[in-house]
Amino acid sequence: MRLTSHDLRELQILKYYRLVRKWACKTYGLKDADLELLIYLDCKGRFTRQEFIDGTYTYSWDKERWERLRSEGWIEVWRHRNRTTIKYSVFKTSFKCSQLISRIYRILLGEEDMPTSSRSKFYNNKTYTDKVYNKAIDDMIKDKDR
Repeated sequence: MRLTSHDLRELQILKYYRLVRKWACKTYGLKDADLELLIYLDCKGRFTRQEFIDGTYTYSWDKERWERLRSEGWIEVWRHRNRTTIKYSVFKTSFKCSQLISRIYRILLGEEDMPTSSRSKFYNNKTYTDKVYNKAIDDMIKDKDR
């Protein structure tokens, strides 16, 4: 069975995308552009350094992005180059990254709620922005239960 644009619209999967993206970025210490790039790379499966660079053209320039995502464990080497038969390394998103993206999909589909415990980095009432996001999360949870 093939999904159509009407099917996706009926799912309303993008209704809370901004809120879920903000939660994921704050909780996992990512920038918005980093998260969206990781989603793109996860869809590609395996990629080269050049494909990573090509994927960054639509995002804000960040010279440190590659090294930061690798050192924080979001991107890992799938196959090392050997300078003779394999001319370049091949990379993939890490298990940690795949788990985060799967969790984002589950939240967007309403299969899982966003965390609202006191341990959550995102759900607290310290600033005005936090209060606005808390209200949006509460509305999202109520909307799911309808």
